Amino acid sequence: MLSRARLTVIAFALFGVACALVTADTANPPDMTRAENVSPEIVDRHGVLLRAFLTRDGYWRMRTRVQDVSPRYLALLKAYEDKRFDDHAGVDVIALSRAALQYLSAGHVVSGGSTLTMQVARLLEPPHTHGVAVKLFQMLRALQLEERYSKDEILSLYLTLAPFGGNLEGVRAASLSYFGKDPSRLDLSEAALLVALPQSPAKQRPDRHAVRAAKGRDKVLARMVQESIISGADAALAHREGVPFARQAMPLSAPHLASRLHNRFAQTRIVTTLDAALQAAVERMAAQEVPYFGDGAALSIVVVENRTRNVLAYLGGVNYWGAAGQVDLAQRSRSPGSALKPFIYGLAFDDLILHPATMMSDAPTLFGDYAPKDFDGAFQGAVTAQDALRMSLNVPAVMVLDRVGPLAFTIALQNAGARLAFPSGGATPTLPVALGGLGISLADITMLYSAIANGGKARALRYVADAPDAADHRLFGRVAAFYLRQILRGVALPDGWAMGQGLARQHAVAFKTGTSYGYRDQWSVGFSNDYTVGVWVGEADGSQTRTCRSRFCRADSPEDLRASAARCPRRRSRARRDASGQCHRSAA
Repeated sequence: MLSRARLTVIAFALFGVACALVTADTANPPDMTRAENVSPEIVDRHGVLLRAFLTRDGYWRMRTRVQDVSPRYLALLKAYEDKRFDDHAGVDVIALSRAALQYLSAGHVVSGGSTLTMQVARLLEPPHTHGVAVKLFQMLRALQLEERYSKDEILSLYLTLAPFGGNLEGVRAASLSYFGKDPSRLDLSEAALLVALPQSPAKQRPDRHAVRAAKGRDKVLARMVQESIISGADAALAHREGVPFARQAMPLSAPHLASRLHNRFAQTRIVTTLDAALQAAVERMAAQEVPYFGDGAALSIVVVENRTRNVLAYLGGVNYWGAAGQVDLAQRSRSPGSALKPFIYGLAFDDLILHPATMMSDAPTLFGDYAPKDFDGAFQGAVTAQDALRMSLNVPAVMVLDRVGPLAFTIALQNAGARLAFPSGGATPTLPVALGGLGISLADITMLYSAIANGGKARALRYVADAPDAADHRLFGRVAAFYLRQILRGVALPDGWAMGQGLARQHAVAFKTGTSYGYRDQWSVGFSNDYTVGVWVGEADGSQTRTCRSRFCRADSPEDLRASAARCPRRRSRARRDASGQCHRSAA
């Protein structure tokens, strides 16, 4: 029987060993660098992936949680790789003993004894050599991982780091690249293939070795049938499915906005205000229209929810990988043409300078040495202010701006949050700003029109879901905003595609078009109670639009304007054509 003194020595020795182990464990924790170096993701308001970026070391490594993956895939993975994953403490003694006995009897490795936790340890710190010492190190790391993390967290690390061939790491990246879908939607054949690939990712990657990949998948299916995880009938159906022979492109929706947010925020996941379904619809529509544009012409669209000022869709350009395709055209300053005229009238209504029913004269007028006129050279004579705005007449607009003051007008827009670009390096604004003599971006002009829908209150657009609301700025009063809404709702639908299709408005929509000098920029901005949509068409380099047969464009040459003139009634105060060839008619 041990003496009390000896028991005390043994107790102190064990305590010392325990302290040493705790100290060693604390001083040498698992290296989580690779788990933290994941692909930055830009997602929509519902979490749908819009765009991801490569990691710093050039991999598609997307953070994946257990709940992101199909339960069937998880069941296959555990059954094939680690049956007792939920029960062991990182090391499966039974599996290790079996593997050792099989090795001794067969003379070669028959089955591995590594648990999923040990594989995570290897993925976190890839070894440069192989051997017993490396395996023992992984076992120690596995014990540390089990001590620090829950089973779901360890499994999530595997789902994020497992190799799937090439620069694909993690089941989510593999599922998107090979199948074009999230791993939550994997079928049996796809799940079995992704279980098999990490066994030999270089030799079984389906885009290069499809036959080997199919054999690896079939091996998993056969094993699952043997262990009664799946039925033979289900396995037979999965056997008949092919494997992908090429990788698909990663999602690339709203790439301009995604790139801007990625460069601005150092985050691995940014939740935007965009709606992925609406964004996809806008991108499809834009892609259909591009063939009707002239060579090099581009299109940009911004959709805003008026109540929240959330941007629901953002198209900075169509061909992101084409020439100048990475230029964000929704943020570029362009001449708005007549698109800012409503704000001149709105400020005048607010200052009681005029009323929608005020009579005005559309006649040749000199403002110093400036003599504005319409593109067709005609004048409408006596018109009301509301008809002058509906018909987008130039002389009345300049006349109103002369009363409001160009400087006061531009300051009001800037105070509302619009970034304006002036010619000649910021010279004092003059009357030509009424007809597009300044620069403004599509995003900012859409923001301004959203202010009309919100009773004259302007607020910065929101692109990030958790961004705080910006402060409201009163651009003009509710009465002036009401007048503008009623006037712009009375603008007739433009001739062209919509009229030819017999489409009718389902909701009351107020809109205004604008065309800059030389047809370099063509705008259309419309708003309802709920949404504001801004569209810009032009050349990315600012040159004249050469050819455009899309419904987003109205005309591209004087000949087109004359052809439109033949279709537009010549009632003196009721109709005219603007620079885009659109026939405007006031409400009866």
